Amino acid sequence: MSWQPEIDELEYRKKLALALGGPEKVKRHKDAGKLTVRERVDLYVDKESFREIGSLTGRGQYDAQGKLVGFTPSNLVMGRAMVNGSPVVVVGDDFTVRGGANDGVVGDKLIYAERMAHDLQIPMVRLVDGTGGGGSVKNIELKGHTLIPTMKVWEHVVENLMTVPVVAMALGSVAGMGAARVAASHYSVMVKGTSQLFNAGPPVVAKIGEVIDKNDLGGSQIHTRNGVVDDEVNSEQEAFERTRKFLSYLPKSVFDLAPRAEVQDDPHRQEEWLIEAIPRDPRKVYKIRPIVEAIVDKGSFFEIGKHWGKAIVTGLARVDGWSVAIVASDPYFYGGGWDKDTTEKFTRFIDLAQTFHIPVINFVDIAGFQIGSAAEKAGIMRYGVRALSAVYQATIPWCSFIIRRAYGVAAAGHQHMGRHNFRYAWPSGNWGSLPIEGGLDVAYKAEIEGADDPVQKRQEIEQRVRRLTSPFLSAEAFVIEDIIDPRETRRLACEFVNTVIPLLKPGRNQFGYRP
Repeated sequence: MSWQPEIDELEYRKKLALALGGPEKVKRHKDAGKLTVRERVDLYVDKESFREIGSLTGRGQYDAQGKLVGFTPSNLVMGRAMVNGSPVVVVGDDFTVRGGANDGVVGDKLIYAERMAHDLQIPMVRLVDGTGGGGSVKNIELKGHTLIPTMKVWEHVVENLMTVPVVAMALGSVAGMGAARVAASHYSVMVKGTSQLFNAGPPVVAKIGEVIDKNDLGGSQIHTRNGVVDDEVNSEQEAFERTRKFLSYLPKSVFDLAPRAEVQDDPHRQEEWLIEAIPRDPRKVYKIRPIVEAIVDKGSFFEIGKHWGKAIVTGLARVDGWSVAIVASDPYFYGGGWDKDTTEKFTRFIDLAQTFHIPVINFVDIAGFQIGSAAEKAGIMRYGVRALSAVYQATIPWCSFIIRRAYGVAAAGHQHMGRHNFRYAWPSGNWGSLPIEGGLDVAYKAEIEGADDPVQKRQEIEQRVRRLTSPFLSAEAFVIEDIIDPRETRRLACEFVNTVIPLLKPGRNQFGYRP
C-alpha cells in the first residue's frame, strides 16, 4: 500500500496555502502598491534559501464526507532562510487574510518563530503588515465572551532583544501589537506613503473626536522624527536592502562577534582637507558627516536615525574591516546642545553597541545639554542622566576624538572615565565646565560691574581667560592625553580597533537592551 493519496493531499493543501487570501484580496493588496507576503520573503532572503515552517496551518473547509474542499491559510508566513549568506528567522504578516490580525493560530506561530531565533541564536526579521493581537471585535460574538489582553509572545520578544539582532519593517498600516513588534527591534524602517503605525487607527481615533487620515495619524514623517522608527525609505525593496546591510555589521547573536569584512581601504590613508575642517571662528558650523566618512572605510558608513535626535549623528561603519559604532556631534542643530530626543537616541544606540560587542568611536563637539525653559520643562536632566548611565554601564572599548567643544555635564559623558579609553584631541579642541561666553558674566560679575568701563573690563577678562584655554596647556597638565594632527585620525582609529578587537568577549550583557 502506498501513501501517495496523502502525499497528493499534502501537495493540494500547500497549493491552497499559496493562494493566500484568494485572488480578489490579493489583487486589492497589490493594487495598493504592496507586495504579497510571499513575494516579500522571496525578494528579501538569499535565492531559494527559504525553508517554511507551518505552511499547513490554517482553517480547512470540509464536505459532509470529511473531504477538504477549501482552505484559509494562517496569516503569518515564517521559516528559516539565509540573508547575506548567514541564517535568519523570517516572519511575515499576510494582510490578505483578515488584515494580518495577530490572533488565532498566528499567536502560536509568532511564539514559535521568536523562540526559534533565540534558541538557534540567529537574527529575527519581521515583515510587519498587520494589526493588534486581539483581532476583530467579531471575535466577541464568535467566542461568546471577551478576553483580557495578554501578550504571550512578549517574553520571547524581550529575550531576543538581549540575544539576537532584530530588524522590523512596517510595510503597511500596522496597529496595536503590530506596531509594538516594529518598535521592539534594534533597527526598523517604514515605507514612505504606504506605511503607517499607530496604537489605534483612524476609525477608533474618530470616537474621541479626532477625524484624521491614516498617514497624518501615523505616517513615516511622524515616527521617523520622534524615534519610534529608525528610518524611512521610498520602497519595499529599499527597506529590504537597508535591513540586510544593517545585519551585515552585526554578529548572528551576542554569543558571536561581528565578522570582519574584506579590507579595501588603506589604514594609513590621509585626507588633507581635515586640517581645515573645523572653522577657527567658534560661531561657525561645519558638516560632520563628511568628516566621519573621511575616517571610516570608504563607503561603509550606515547612518541610523537620521531624522530625529539631530544634535548627534549615529550609525555603524567599518574601520580596517571591523564593525564600529559611530557617534558624532552635529553643530548644525542647537549648536551641538543635547535635547531630550538626542539623549534618548544616544542611550539606545550605546545599548545596541554594548549588546553586540561593537567598539564605539565618538567624535565630540558638545556644547552641553540644551538650556532654556522648554528644555527644563521637557525634563532634559532626567534624560541626560540616563544617557550618562548608558556610558558608565557600558564595557565595550571606546575611543573619543575631541574635535571642538566639550562643555558641561553632557560632555562629561563623552567616555567612561573609570576605565582605560583611547582619547585624542584635535588642535581645535576646547573644553570646560561652561563656555566662556556664557560663564564669564557670572564668574566675574563683581569685577565687571565695579569697573569704570564694564564693557572694556569684560573684554580684558575674556582675553586673559581665553589665553588659558589652549589645548596645549591642558596637555601640559595631562588633562588631555594627546593632541593630534586631524589627518592622523584614520590611522589612530585603525590602531584602536585592531588593539581592542582581540579583547572582545562574546556573551549576554549584564543588563537588558532598552528599546
